[in-house]
Amino acid sequence: MMMLRAAVAWHVFDLSHSAFHLGMIGLVQFVPVHRRAWHAGVSRWRGRGRCNDFSVGIELEGTDDRGFSEAQYAGLPDLVRALRAALPLREIAAHSDIAPGRKTDPGVRFDWPRLFADLARA
Repeated sequence: MMMLRAAVAWHVFDLSHSAFHLGMIGLVQFVPVHRRAWHAGVSRWRGRGRCNDFSVGIELEGTDDRGFSEAQYAGLPDLVRALRAALPLREIAAHSDIAPGRKTDPGVRFDWPRLFADLARA
């Protein structure tokens, strides 16, 4: 669960059934963050189901077999900080955390320690 880097283009599309709110391919917003997107599907986090109802989905370009770009790692902390400033977000969870057995992303190639270290820096 989880505004912008100034150098990143911001495109807004109002697609009522988009799979995620924000894509870190550049930075593309498909659904306003206050509206439900369909990124999580059947999901559960800390005993609460229907994660689409209370989470913001950020989609990164990478797979279990292919890593993530430096540009995504550079922009993600700023995006998370901006979302935290604008919304009552408390935690970050992976799709694999909220839909285990069904989703594997972001996978073992995602550098979680790097993200959390970057977020800890002011």
